[in-house]
Amino acid sequence: MTGADAGAIHATAVATQIAGDWRGVLLTGASGSGKSDLALRLIGEGWRLIGDDYVHVWRSGGAVFATAPDQIAGRIEARGLGIVATPSRWISRIALVVACGQVPPERLPEPDHVEIAGLRLPCLTLDIRPASATRTLAVALSSGVRQV
Repeated sequence: MTGADAGAIHATAVATQIAGDWRGVLLTGASGSGKSDLALRLIGEGWRLIGDDYVHVWRSGGAVFATAPDQIAGRIEARGLGIVATPSRWISRIALVVACGQVPPERLPEPDHVEIAGLRLPCLTLDIRPASATRTLAVALSSGVRQV
């Protein structure tokens, strides 16, 4: 994905406030990799949904932003339950990309990145199954240790 407007991408986006500033995370991975499950757990910890399954991303002022298409805004799929309303935000700047999976990542991986809308963003590979996954993600986002 390159250019100022990357368009709609297959990802779930969530955001949280850190020191008064909203910071967003793009949760990426194949269908069934646990993106919505991880997002629901984060929402349970006070995060807000930007968009589930597909989000529109673009570059502006040296940052990447995401929003949900109107038809799915404020709703997320809770597997086994269906589509449900959830606390959400209309837009957020994206500060981190998380590659969701169900395989333990390396213990001490080298910093990684992905390019979205022509900008390089830090990327964290995360096994979404452990209860600690939400905390690991929050630490990576707030500490900046994943910057590349």
